[in-house]
Amino acid sequence: MLEKTTRMNLLYDFYGVLLTDKQRTFLELYYLDDLSLAEIAEQFQVSRQAVHDNIRRSEVQLEEYEQKLRLLERYQNRVHLCEKMAEKIGVLPLSEADKEELLGFARLLAEDGETEPRE
Repeated sequence: MLEKTTRMNLLYDFYGVLLTDKQRTFLELYYLDDLSLAEIAEQFQVSRQAVHDNIRRSEVQLEEYEQKLRLLERYQNRVHLCEKMAEKIGVLPLSEADKEELLGFARLLAEDGETEPRE
C-alpha cells in the first residue's frame, strides 16, 4: 500500500493541476492527510461509496496522464542517472573510462534521460 501511496503522491505532484477541484481535494485528504473514506464522506456529506468512486476515477485519470506524457518515468530516469553520476564521482580520482561514462550520463540528462535503460 505504501508503494501505491507514494506513486499516487508523485503522480498527483505532476498532474494534479489537471484534475477538478473536487478530485484534488479528495485525493489530498485521502493520500496526503491520510483521512479514511468515511471521514471524507462525513466532511462532505456524501456517501463513502461516492468518495471511493471519485478517488478511483482520479487515480485512473492520473495513470492515463502518465501513460501518455511519461513525466514521472522521465523524472525517475533523471534521478537514476544522477545517482549513478554521484556514485562515479564518489570514487575520485576518475579513470578515463569513468570520465567517459559520466559524460555519457550527462548527455542522457541533457536529452531528458529518456534513453537510459533501467537496470
